[in-house]
Amino acid sequence: MPRSVRDTRVRVRYLKATLICGALTALFVAGLFELHAFARLDASLAFFLDRPSPPVVERALQYFLILLLSFGIAWTTIDLNRTALKLGIVLAALAETVAGTWIANLHDAYFSPFAGLAAIVVSAGAAFGFSQSAAGQRKRTLQQLLGDRVSRRTFTRLVEGNAPLNFDGDLRAATVVVCEIINHEELLATMHTDNYVAMTNSFLENATDFLVEQGAYLDECDGENLRVVFGAPLSDPEHARVACEAALELATHLESVNRACLDKWGKVFDWRLGINSGEIIFAAYGSRRLGALSVSGEPVEFARRLCAANSIYGTRTLIGSRTFGLAEEGIEVRPMELIQRYPDGTSREEVYELITHKDQLSESQRARRDLFWKGVVYFRENLLDRALVTFMETRDKYGADGAVDFYIRRLEQMQAGLPALGWGNSRL
Repeated sequence: MPRSVRDTRVRVRYLKATLICGALTALFVAGLFELHAFARLDASLAFFLDRPSPPVVERALQYFLILLLSFGIAWTTIDLNRTALKLGIVLAALAETVAGTWIANLHDAYFSPFAGLAAIVVSAGAAFGFSQSAAGQRKRTLQQLLGDRVSRRTFTRLVEGNAPLNFDGDLRAATVVVCEIINHEELLATMHTDNYVAMTNSFLENATDFLVEQGAYLDECDGENLRVVFGAPLSDPEHARVACEAALELATHLESVNRACLDKWGKVFDWRLGINSGEIIFAAYGSRRLGALSVSGEPVEFARRLCAANSIYGTRTLIGSRTFGLAEEGIEVRPMELIQRYPDGTSREEVYELITHKDQLSESQRARRDLFWKGVVYFRENLLDRALVTFMETRDKYGADGAVDFYIRRLEQMQAGLPALGWGNSRL
């Protein structure tokens, strides 16, 4: 993103540093000028140019140049990341100031460059010193670590904050959102490669841009899936609610993307979301050649498993129990199943289908959800006949439903004495 469109508050931070560096430089050089520190240099230069000595130095012009160069050099160099570019600007300014003496001499006038040269050198030194300080390096460090993985708003808050930039490893309460394209193999097999890549990039770009602007950190993005984190690098006690609301809005946004893909390529994406909250490790991973801030931990892996489990239940978005507990006041869900989350554990955990925002269900949607839940209760109480009747009633009254069809198939398999495929014996 061009520096000219950076958030105003970030620019103000560096404007303050520029004003301080420029003011201190101007006062210092003006003091030298008033103490006639450049008088002997001017006399020697006038003698070299074969002009009257001591020369007449225009006071007003010198003060104008001191102010212009003190603040100008600070402003143009203090926020630059590349040392070579800073040096180039300083050398160009020095050359132009010296050239001013030669041009003035051609017009039979004397121009003293020494105050201007001093302002350039001192201002550049002050700007370089600031850029090497912790405050000056903060923006550059964040740009290197984060790039465009966060929104401008988040980047601004990080730059303005005073928290140390230590990414050796930190436990964060956060929410992980995994989005996966589950029909990518079908698309690849039926499309030209360049069209497949263009369509995939269109989908991923729209999804990542949307989620990042909602406050997420873009942790991973490849040809088949993306992963974002809410609650890192900036802590947010509302991370679960924000993540769920963003996921609901994303579904609407991606519908329009799919319509555009259908118009252009005659294909659409079949995508799924998994959302899970918990304590994750947020740290800088990788090597000097390839590294980035990323997350790790069991909650991250469970978000991926939730995303994959949508294919079993015929749902769009599944969330974990911790996410539901944190975001319950802002969302409507449908309880899906009690699952064995940890292979060696004894406790079971509920997973939920995310439906809509709080109090946004219509009467028919609410009745459908409640009837489905009634069937789930019968199933858990091992009242299989009642459960089957209830799920069939749900389908008859409200139409086809992936999760309802899943339970009907499962119950029919169980009644036939066949193993019922589900979370435990599927590849997740």
